[in-house]
Amino acid sequence: MPRALHFVPRVAIFLAGVAAGALAGSRRLRSGMEPEAAQDLRQTLGGLEARLAAQESANAHRFLQIEARLEEHREKLADMPSTTQIVAAMEQLLSKTMASLDDRLTTQAHAIEVLKTTVSQTDGLLERVLESLDSLQAGAEPESLAEDALLQRPAI
Repeated sequence: MPRALHFVPRVAIFLAGVAAGALAGSRRLRSGMEPEAAQDLRQTLGGLEARLAAQESANAHRFLQIEARLEEHREKLADMPSTTQIVAAMEQLLSKTMASLDDRLTTQAHAIEVLKTTVSQTDGLLERVLESLDSLQAGAEPESLAEDALLQRPAI
């Protein structure tokens, strides 16, 4: 029996809690919301849900647009050459330009050498022609002096 007395205060506390809960529940039912306030609350809640749905729809549309633009940019980026490709193309272009310039300079140097040779040969030929003319003139001078002397004699 002493054990049964030990549980009595606990059971009494439990029963008091149940009674308090029942009283609070009956008060809540009696003092419930007015039907108009509940209707206004439902309408406001419906409006908020509609706005939330519209906002979610707008966000989904924006995300689709952003994803489409990202895909466009990804495709454009894939079409663009990389930095290494640009550098390689520039090096190749520069190499071709330098080779072309080197070929032109070599051709011009060769042309200059040919002109030098031609000028020296022309100078040598001209020198020989002048020497030949001088030697012909030296051989022709005594005769021309004789002719001049004949012309200068008085006629008898």
